[in-house]
Amino acid sequence: MGLWPWLTGALLLLLLLVQLSRSARFYAKVSLYCALCVSASTLAAVICLLRHGGRTVENLSIISWFVRTFKYVFGLRFDIKGRQKLEVDHPCVIISNHQSILDMMGLMEALPKRCVQIAKRELLFTGPVGLIMYLGGVFFINRQRSRTAMTVMADVGKRMVRENLKVWVYPEGTRNDNGDLLPFKKGAFYLAIQAQVPVIPVVYSSFSSFYNYKTKFFTSGTIRVEVLDAIPTSGLTVADVPKLMDSCHQAMRTTFLRISKTPQENGATARPGSQPAQ
Repeated sequence: MGLWPWLTGALLLLLLLVQLSRSARFYAKVSLYCALCVSASTLAAVICLLRHGGRTVENLSIISWFVRTFKYVFGLRFDIKGRQKLEVDHPCVIISNHQSILDMMGLMEALPKRCVQIAKRELLFTGPVGLIMYLGGVFFINRQRSRTAMTVMADVGKRMVRENLKVWVYPEGTRNDNGDLLPFKKGAFYLAIQAQVPVIPVVYSSFSSFYNYKTKFFTSGTIRVEVLDAIPTSGLTVADVPKLMDSCHQAMRTTFLRISKTPQENGATARPGSQPAQ
């Protein structure tokens, strides 16, 4: 018996499992997402090297174009309010909530010109994805060595002013899908005060109406995004970091809870046992 009948049978069985099992559909979509990230990163890296010759923030426009096409594959829509607040011609620190591996799509949808991320150093070693992050000018921080991280942040502060960069930070420090915001870490706020640049909060609604890792749920849906007013840091000192951090957290949490409504209101069909963000 030839090989093709076995391959055909295996493919048909896989398609059947995907149709019958929610978990199979979930893992199939996540695998597709990861495959898209790797393939898009590989192709984008080649284009970035040919066009710009190496590491530069200008590469992010190429990377962003590729990632913004992902939403059509997964049936996602981004409804962004206040995008113009990000299109400023001066350095700033942009902060946003961090929920899942899908955050990269949301980041690229809202990413303004001359904006780079701060990311954990481990991501540098993720093959083509790490390479494209490096080529896009991402600042990598070793979170296990606080002294090294502080040195990098100090360098970032100088460079963002010198090169007119915007820096995007996830102040929660880790992914969080519990329906609320985690306490913020201080790094982004030290950076903003050190460089005397404003902080611009960006809030993404809960993904729970269309994506839930625990229940293996992944379908189409709408993500509501709100860009809040810039918070100035001119004249603030290190002593003001806790107050700045708390005011940003409160404003973002209030917005998050407001825009994270029930699944029906967030653009997806309700499913049994689903819960609105509390």
